[in-house]
Amino acid sequence: MTDPATTLHEILGPKGWLSGSDAEPYQRDWLDRYGIAPLGVARPATTTEVAAVVTACREAGLAVVPQGGNTGLCGGAVAEQSNAVIVSLSRMAAIGKPDPESGSIIVEAGVVLAALHESLEPHGLMFPMHLGAEGSARIGGLIGTNAGGSQAFRYGMMQDLVLGLEVVTPDGVVWDGLRAVQKDNAGYQLRKLYCGAEGTLGIVTRAVLRLYPTPRQQASALLVMPDFAAAVSFGAFLRGEAGEFLTGLEFFCDLGLQLALKHLPDLAWQLDRRGDVYLLVELASGSPRVPLDDILTSALERGVDQGLVLDGALATSGVHRAQFWRLREEQPEGQRLEGAQLKHDISVPPGAIARFIEEGAAICSDILPGVRINPFGHLGDGNIHYNLSPPEGRADFDGKAGQFGDALSGIATEMGGSFAAEHGLGRAKIAMADRNRGPVERELMARLKDAFDPQGTMNPGVLVRSPL
Repeated sequence: MTDPATTLHEILGPKGWLSGSDAEPYQRDWLDRYGIAPLGVARPATTTEVAAVVTACREAGLAVVPQGGNTGLCGGAVAEQSNAVIVSLSRMAAIGKPDPESGSIIVEAGVVLAALHESLEPHGLMFPMHLGAEGSARIGGLIGTNAGGSQAFRYGMMQDLVLGLEVVTPDGVVWDGLRAVQKDNAGYQLRKLYCGAEGTLGIVTRAVLRLYPTPRQQASALLVMPDFAAAVSFGAFLRGEAGEFLTGLEFFCDLGLQLALKHLPDLAWQLDRRGDVYLLVELASGSPRVPLDDILTSALERGVDQGLVLDGALATSGVHRAQFWRLREEQPEGQRLEGAQLKHDISVPPGAIARFIEEGAAICSDILPGVRINPFGHLGDGNIHYNLSPPEGRADFDGKAGQFGDALSGIATEMGGSFAAEHGLGRAKIAMADRNRGPVERELMARLKDAFDPQGTMNPGVLVRSPL
């Protein structure tokens, strides 16, 4: 019997098959918590090669682990067993010609998000997905995790931005669902099923993505709020006042600001006053005739009059706007540079954000007195990145990481929210899902996985417990 590595080398050639030290850059996850050395890394250049790799692995009984930019935070894109092949889509990075009349574009799964943004600029079009890792994250991985980002409340999650897919199934067959239409009710919504499947049901190779006209004007403001309750109330007011023009509604707290300013010397605070909570608001329109500045100014005046806004400023230029956004976007980096941290990806109904943060702080302080809590995220859709740093003078969490995760996931579940808002389950949150989601829901997922992948070789150990 031919050695599987030899077969894969013959299929892919020397540029497409990596083993030994050449495979090491693909081996560990973003947070360096998961991943062991696989048999090797397959780097197919075409859908046909992906299908051939999957077929060869299936015949050899090897696990297949799809990998995009490997920017995930739950260990879902690395191997947990040595008889596995990581399939990197990095060589499949072709970007098609945008169709402005249909508002769509076909791209390969290995396209880096930032490269897609750059390619669309000359056409006056945009793909409305923005997140911190967009310089590394690839389209296939964003589909696999059903990514959200800062404009999800306006444009939706990845499942709302995917019109069609091409997928290699676990048995090596190619499903061609590259249909560039929003309305397609000819049965089960397969394209949405693959969004969030984290590579457990097949490998996405190409996608039809939904595009929007690039805004011709924007109005942005950075605000100081008295507390999270005021931020939530003002956010609800803005959604009614600004309507479809509201595209950004981000929050962060003073601890996160302190850490960002401490560790990033080129970062500067933009207002005279500091507070406990900050809100970044942005309006956008494709028409130059919409009075965005007037709408935002009027809303801010209303907020000040009601005591919901303590201070604020409107961006006066594109550079000024970018400075506002950096204060929000550098929250994770400032905390990372501070040292050890625990990341929790939570969502609750937007009206419950303040209550979650208050109850979470009390419980976390009971678990480890002095723990530093840095909540930030997307006010419009209720997504809270509830990140923790050890108490001042400590380098770790005294072995209590699991207690924090269990407590916070329990609160989110009780409030009708989720413990996996954007990052998926991966390998890190399977036990958490088993505890916080009903047995019927978990059994349905397991049955779905078994129906698509009866041999259990497609990314085993992710989303549901592996039978292997």
